[in-house]
Order: sequence, then structure tokens, then C-alpha cells
Amino acid sequence: MAIDEEELTRAIIGSSIEVHRHVKQGSFEAVYEECLVWELRQRGLRVRRQVAIPLVYKGVRFDIAYRADLIVEERVVVEVKSIERVLPVHESQVITYLALSGLRVGLLLNFNVPLMRDGIRRFVL
Repeated sequence: MAIDEEELTRAIIGSSIEVHRHVKQGSFEAVYEECLVWELRQRGLRVRRQVAIPLVYKGVRFDIAYRADLIVEERVVVEVKSIERVLPVHESQVITYLALSGLRVGLLLNFNVPLMRDGIRRFVL
């Protein structure tokens, strides 16, 4: 069954809300990432973790230049944060991952918020 990007991002956001309900605010990013991967897989989604995104610089390929926290269904980049405040550099990080990976949609999920909806940023290239 093919799922469009809108449905896919809704599933990821729904999973992040579920994790946020059960894991206390202020936990480590790795905890949220682990639980989010579990939730996504429970929904039948394919997830890769800590995915190397190569950079080509002056014709030289650097395979470990960047690492995306998650890539879901080979279509959505997900960056997991547990920070006091999202800064432009965090948004730039997701946009860079999208540009280098060739993917179109990215989510920046900051779990260190009272309401998860306030910690979700969606990007489309």
C-alpha cells in the first residue's frame, strides 16, 4: 500500500505525540528517538536510524559528513531534538539534510515542550 507524503508526515507526527505522552519532558534525544522508531515500526513503517548523508566537496565524496536521525519510508527526514528552544541553525540542519539527500520533506521534532504540537516543524523543498 502506497502512502503519500501528507499521510506519512501525519503518521510520524501522530507517533511523536504518542511518544511525548509517555516519555517525560526533558529526557535525552536518544530516548525519544528509540521510542519514536518503535512507534513508527508498530505502524508498519520502514525506518532507518543515524543515516549517513554524504557531501561532495570539490569532487570528493565524504560519506560521514552528516547524519540524519531518521529516514522514514525513504521519503521523510526526521531530526529529533530535546532542546530548550529551536534555533535557525536547527532548521538549517534539516534543510541541509533535505538538499543533500534529494528528499523533499523533513520534520524537526523538539520533544522538550509542554505540548508536542509546539515542537513540530515541517519543511518541504
